[in-house]
Amino acid sequence: MRMTLIAVGRARPGPVRDLYDHYAGRLGHGPLGGLTLREVEERRPLPPEELKRREAELLLGALGALPQGARLIALDERGQTLTSGDFAAVLGRWRDDGAQDLAFAIGGAGGLDASVREAAALTLALGPMTWPHLLTRALLAEQLYRAQSILTGHPYHRE
Repeated sequence: MRMTLIAVGRARPGPVRDLYDHYAGRLGHGPLGGLTLREVEERRPLPPEELKRREAELLLGALGALPQGARLIALDERGQTLTSGDFAAVLGRWRDDGAQDLAFAIGGAGGLDASVREAAALTLALGPMTWPHLLTRALLAEQLYRAQSILTGHPYHRE
């Protein structure tokens, strides 16, 4: 499977970017495949709701550049919370059903517009707390690496 993370904003070098790079780099050696980062950004100052709509256009536009049939997973605080094992099971089911491309969308500081959530095959929350959108990238990459480890039969300490 090919996985793409489409995220609003540009991550500058530093500890948060290093953490993302660490886990994204480890993903390239397993059955889930690598994780490619595509950053989109609106540079004009806009009112919050208009900015969210514009970011949605950019996110969905980047999704349109992916192969037909890519499954979108929106990361949003209103999404479903899954255990790491359940997340791995969803990814494994999609892989076994022949899904070749997954795209994960992370919005800007204001969150995702409803249009992105509506386009998603799954809306996922990384817990009930609010996370900075740049840190969410690292959290997602770690969970994808964990899911890959679970799917390859690596002993999982929670079982």
